[in-house]
Amino acid sequence: MEATGLGDAGSPSWSVRAAAGRRLATSAERPEATGTLLRLLLDAYDSGVTQNTARALLDRGDTTGLRLVLGALARATETSTADQLSAELDCDPRWTTDAGSEQLIGQLEELACDDDTGVRSEAQTVLRSLRPLDD
Repeated sequence: MEATGLGDAGSPSWSVRAAAGRRLATSAERPEATGTLLRLLLDAYDSGVTQNTARALLDRGDTTGLRLVLGALARATETSTADQLSAELDCDPRWTTDAGSEQLIGQLEELACDDDTGVRSEAQTVLRSLRPLDD
C-alpha cells in the first residue's frame, strides 16, 4: 500500500481523494487502510469519492471489499451517501451473470453472520430483498 494513498485521502480535491480510494481498495485487507477507506466511502463533500471507492472495492470481487461497502452503508448518515452506496451495490456487474450472482449471494450469506452488527444487518437486508417472504 502506498503511503501517498493514505495521504491523498485527506486532499481538498475530490478527484485526488477518489484516486486514493481506488488505490487503497487494492489493499483493503490491510488494517491500516480500513479506517481511511471507510472515511472515503462516507465522504461528506463529493459523491464521486464514494462512488469511485465503492466501485473499486466491489471490483475486487471478494468478501473484504463487500464488507467495507456494507459497513459504510450501515454507518451512512446522509441519505445521498446511502443512496450512492446502495446504487453501487445494486449495479455490481456480478449481478449480471448466474455465476457472479451466486458468488455475491454466497458472500452476503457469509456476511449475514458477521461480528459487526452494521455489516450483518445490511447483508441480511440485501438477502431479504432477494428472497422476499411468500405471502
